[in-house]
Amino acid sequence: MLKEYKTIREVVGPLMLVDRVSGVSYNELVEIQQENGDVRRGKVLEVNGDRALVQLFEGTQGLKISTAKARFLGRSLELAVSEDMLGRVFNGMGEPIDGGAPVIADERLDINGQPINPYARDYPNEFIQTGISAIDGLNTLVRGQKLPVFSASGLPHAQLAAQIARQARVLGDDEKFAVVFGAIGITYEEADFFIKDFNKTGAIERTVMFINLANDPAIERISTPRMALTAAEYLAFEKGMQVLVILTDITNYAEALRETSAARKEVPGRRGYPGYMYTDLAQIYERAGRIHGLKGSITQIPILSMPEDDKTHPIPDLTGYITEGQIILSRELYKRGYNPPIDVLPSLSRLKDKGIGDGKTREDHASTMNQLFSAYAQGKEAKELSAILGEAALSDTDKLYAKFAEEFEKRYIAQGFTTNRTIQETLDLGWELLTILPRSELKRISEKMLDEYYDAAALKREL
Repeated sequence: MLKEYKTIREVVGPLMLVDRVSGVSYNELVEIQQENGDVRRGKVLEVNGDRALVQLFEGTQGLKISTAKARFLGRSLELAVSEDMLGRVFNGMGEPIDGGAPVIADERLDINGQPINPYARDYPNEFIQTGISAIDGLNTLVRGQKLPVFSASGLPHAQLAAQIARQARVLGDDEKFAVVFGAIGITYEEADFFIKDFNKTGAIERTVMFINLANDPAIERISTPRMALTAAEYLAFEKGMQVLVILTDITNYAEALRETSAARKEVPGRRGYPGYMYTDLAQIYERAGRIHGLKGSITQIPILSMPEDDKTHPIPDLTGYITEGQIILSRELYKRGYNPPIDVLPSLSRLKDKGIGDGKTREDHASTMNQLFSAYAQGKEAKELSAILGEAALSDTDKLYAKFAEEFEKRYIAQGFTTNRTIQETLDLGWELLTILPRSELKRISEKMLDEYYDAAALKREL
């Protein structure tokens, strides 16, 4: 039986205090019914004795607490799930906003999910192809991994997110692949861009979209990634799909956490963010992975814009501790017109070695990856030296490294947002660029592989 109370004591911002309650639990859903029949929803944030602190999903404007009733529903926020979700667009509360009918649910799942037992986790070791050379060739994404993108204000992370969602695939004919796209606190223009792009390219057919706009309530921003991950868990672990979850922008999520924490008058942590933000972010990120005995997997790409381009800001800092690497976007590359502007040297995929090699990508992948990193780093140093001392100060070999760095940025990194390269095309391009350097400089590649790949690439370059 539902419990109703007419003991609403006060409302402050999005928070409401209800007195003399019993049997109420954390995260329980609440309906606030007004005298005119209007119903607003919220959830329990805190229970202290016989008092419940409720956060409303909608605003509190016009709410008359003297005549309103609070009804506790005895359950937390749930999402209706079904394979029919593919191709649909929902808001941050899981309600369809694409003009289609509500989803006929196979079941209803608590959006807070269940943490994966560490003992049940299977190690990520299978390659996911994004079609982007700077990721596939050098910072490889592996099935079940958490690999965030660290961006900054004004950089094209929205276009990169759309490109990954459009192009990503797992190798293997019998694999069912799906994308769950969660947009958190974005503008209407960004939402329109994503929806139109997905529809135009046909990517929407294998995608479930959750769109939370910047003018939606803060509480909806907190529920959006959980809605997305609940849909992903259903498709992955109950339907056996390989699911890629893209969440953008995690910074907006953290700002909503800070807003809620301030409304509750909690003691702030670093830069005003709540002290529990690490735990909260971990609850989102750790829902990615693979489970022993189950075919499906969840791979996660959270995208966050670093405030003031600061990698030490609490949001990227804590994200870096939890996840397995990061893809960093460069403002310098973007200013020079190189897209996607991925800065490969500070970027890192901690699991890349597990998803590459013979039988996964190609036998030469690890060797060429290490050689490209080394050559690009030396090339950048040579270019910096040339800028300070002039080109005359460079040796002939240094000039070749500087030329390599320029070609590498123009051809390997700056592939654009519409080019979709297979891993074989990426590896072949890497070999082609390495032929700029003398064979004697390629010390990170075995003679056997040089005989097989370098000489063929050099011949192709001459032709």
